[in-house]
Amino acid sequence: MDLMACAGAAFGWDDGVVVSEGRRGALGQVWRVETGAASYALKEIFGEPPAEALVAAELAFARRAAAHGVRLPASHPSRDGRYLVETPGGTWLRLYDWIDLSPLDPAAPATPEDLGALFARLHRCAPAVTTEPDGQAPDPWYHRPPAPGAWDEASEAGAAERAPALSAADVPWGDRLRERLAMVPELSAVVGPPEPAALILCHRDLHPENVLTGPDGALVVVDWDRLGPAEPGRELAMALFDWFCDPAPDLDAMRRMYRAYLREGGPGRITRPADFSMLVASRLNFLLLQTRIALDQDAEPRHRAWAEREIDEALRIMPAPAQLAAVLEALEQSRGPADDRRAPGLA
Repeated sequence: MDLMACAGAAFGWDDGVVVSEGRRGALGQVWRVETGAASYALKEIFGEPPAEALVAAELAFARRAAAHGVRLPASHPSRDGRYLVETPGGTWLRLYDWIDLSPLDPAAPATPEDLGALFARLHRCAPAVTTEPDGQAPDPWYHRPPAPGAWDEASEAGAAERAPALSAADVPWGDRLRERLAMVPELSAVVGPPEPAALILCHRDLHPENVLTGPDGALVVVDWDRLGPAEPGRELAMALFDWFCDPAPDLDAMRRMYRAYLREGGPGRITRPADFSMLVASRLNFLLLQTRIALDQDAEPRHRAWAEREIDEALRIMPAPAQLAAVLEALEQSRGPADDRRAPGLA
């Protein structure tokens, strides 16, 4: 009630609004708000709010992307012009148009081509950047895997030193985690920093929960909170696994998405193991973060429960080194002579 009272005061709603719970993500909870005159998606952001510079970059890029045919919900300020509103509980609010969205079926015949074309539009209209929107160096989340010692607290040896002890041995996914950790050194070996000259502004979170279909069947991109610099080929490589790797890589769908991307003039290329850096680093960092939350006795129960679900999925879809090699080979076979050149015309 405090949350909605805060939102009502900030955005000028009366007491007649109808609120229902929407989807939950890693960074926040979405609420559907019906005011009678309009429907909105109210996003409650957990933890630290996005920097004002990130919000400004998101608004500018959203306008740019929309002009190039990318569909996304419009963002709305509060009555006093703020795009971030703090709540009494210490969370933060963003307001967007509500769009009735449905999941995009990865197995549908047109999905690979539609995604390839979408990524090409996003990358072709993206400006070149060398820093995060707030001026900081590119976030190492996307190009630096966890240090080997960071996993100690998720292992029996590390947890035994803590009190009260709650370790991976005490949870259902403990054995699976230990199995995956055995291949972490080989996976981490492919990861390297991006080339500064190749960086453009990217969404960096274009998995199936953030690319959906609207009422007319068009693709809609949501959740722009991770906007920042990335090599386009690395974002594309991560997306191939986000969309077509559960339970195993669908090489045909990956080839079709990549070919559609190249055909539409996308500037990124996937030609070497390092192009999977963004995929591997972000998957490992995400798994470590959720493991820490799940094992944290002081974390809110809702956050621990969500982390448990995310760990189950993260372990299931963690790529194996052999899978990276197989995808590289499949994409190499799908390329034509002209595809070796970087596409011109970055806006």
